[in-house]
Amino acid sequence: MTQTETLISVEKVSKSFPLPDGKGEFTVLKDINLTINSGEVVALLGRSGSGKSTLLRIMAGLIPPSQGRVLSNGVPLNGSNSDVAMVFQSFALLPWLTVQENVELGLEAQGVKRAERGRKALKAIDLVGLDGFESAYPKELSGGMKQRVGFARAFVLQPQVLFMDEPFSALDVLTSENLRGEIDDLWNAQTFPSQSILIVTHNIEEAVFLADRIIILGSNPGIIRGDVKVDLPRSRDRNSEEFKDLVNYIYTAMTNPQIEVMDQKTITSDTTSSITESPYTYPLPHVRVGGISGLLELIVEQKDGIDDIPILAERLQLAVDDLLPILDGAVLLGFAEVADGDIKLTDIGEDFATTTILRSKDIFRQQVLKRVPIFNSILQTLREKRNGSMRADFFLDLWDDYFPKAEAERQFATAIDWGRYGELFEYDASEERLYLSELQTQ
Repeated sequence: MTQTETLISVEKVSKSFPLPDGKGEFTVLKDINLTINSGEVVALLGRSGSGKSTLLRIMAGLIPPSQGRVLSNGVPLNGSNSDVAMVFQSFALLPWLTVQENVELGLEAQGVKRAERGRKALKAIDLVGLDGFESAYPKELSGGMKQRVGFARAFVLQPQVLFMDEPFSALDVLTSENLRGEIDDLWNAQTFPSQSILIVTHNIEEAVFLADRIIILGSNPGIIRGDVKVDLPRSRDRNSEEFKDLVNYIYTAMTNPQIEVMDQKTITSDTTSSITESPYTYPLPHVRVGGISGLLELIVEQKDGIDDIPILAERLQLAVDDLLPILDGAVLLGFAEVADGDIKLTDIGEDFATTTILRSKDIFRQQVLKRVPIFNSILQTLREKRNGSMRADFFLDLWDDYFPKAEAERQFATAIDWGRYGELFEYDASEERLYLSELQTQ
């Protein structure tokens, strides 16, 4: 088998899910094309809502695409993909089975005889460093050990491609770093029990450390923005300038969703945008005002009001899915600018971060009304009512036209937090009604 043999192909795949009450569809993925070749580690990297886990499940045959097709070894996929095995974020172990019995589950489903199952399971358990724990039950294991069982359960099947869906995110920092290093060691030693790896991650450093290629996904809907080659020797030195430069590059791409990612060294502007009439089509970043102000206060402590985003993420121990919404909120409100992997406070952002609480509320209210159209729409609706109030489900129905129910509820929760802080409106959770604030009725 050559290094360039294609194991999995994704051709023009799109995936949509129906919105509530037959109001149309929500498109998660649109026109995805990619290949997984033998001898490579590929990372899917994207913000929350980019559909990376959905894409992984389509490639595994767990859910069908709405359009397009997936080929495994050149054969169109129809049902589950027998050429892959999956390691999930959750450990998904059966608590009434021992370590060895959990590892043997896949082989048993394939009809492998008991003696052969035991031999292969013990070999996989040894590979992940759990010798001596074969007869232990999951309740006796730490989180890291449970995930090792998950790896062993996948390894024992010797799949062509190992799929990993954020396999380290449920673990503490030290345990995840240890496991990540061991996976890298197995791959570099050419003792890894699969020909290729596809990993879904929200950790940029993890992607650069493990992958040969990084597929960067955009959001709403999920599209492929770029395919970045990681041209660094293994094992990778996180402290090398080349490693840091590539991490900075990807942070720049991830924090600027409007630009086009061409290759490892080129980012070009994409000024095209779709114009829509309803402000409810523009998603709010899921972040509370306290998160934005806290970040700005940290940055203002820098002498020049500029902070390197990868260093900031490392200092705060925040994954990209946690940090990017905060950055998005700061940029959306005009409090900060992001460029070349750095975040820089604007004058009004510095004022917001350093002034009194009362003035910070005034500044926030000013910026929200100036830069986020949804709040003007909500205020206009409330002002048109004689009693200055409206049921929450009226606004939820408007978001439901463009987002799935769970996402519509998150949009509503974010709007409530921002609106309350800016004293634009109040929300009575017991009545599920919004009211104009006293400030807005004066």
